[in-house]
Amino acid sequence: MDIRPLEDRLHVSPQILPEEVPTAAAQGYRAIISNRPDAEEPGQPMTEDIRAAAEAAGLPFVHIPVRGGAMTPDDIARFKAALAELPQPILGYCRSGTRTTFLWALSQAGERPAEEIVALAAAAGYDVSPLGPRLEG
Repeated sequence: MDIRPLEDRLHVSPQILPEEVPTAAAQGYRAIISNRPDAEEPGQPMTEDIRAAAEAAGLPFVHIPVRGGAMTPDDIARFKAALAELPQPILGYCRSGTRTTFLWALSQAGERPAEEIVALAAAAGYDVSPLGPRLEG
């Protein structure tokens, strides 16, 4: 798994596999957020398989599927609520980690300075600068 910290409470990763969930739990993750829709690409693990692995490992699992470039205000609000409600640290994933990072960045708009959001994402290897003014809150 290529897990990268955005902040203490949230780390992001590209697609995880059901068999990797116990490793994530052993590494101290206490919940998982999936932002990848099923059937986005042939051969990807199904959400319910990862949910079952998470539940077997004792990890709460939240699925907020977002198609690339189609994040709605409701998606952002649901992500923000999950960050506030789930035990931490949380492992969030999508195909590459970018969608999860964008959702996190937009959920932080108005809570943190835009420069800080961009810097935290960049430190994890993600460029959220295309979100521009939306990060101002």
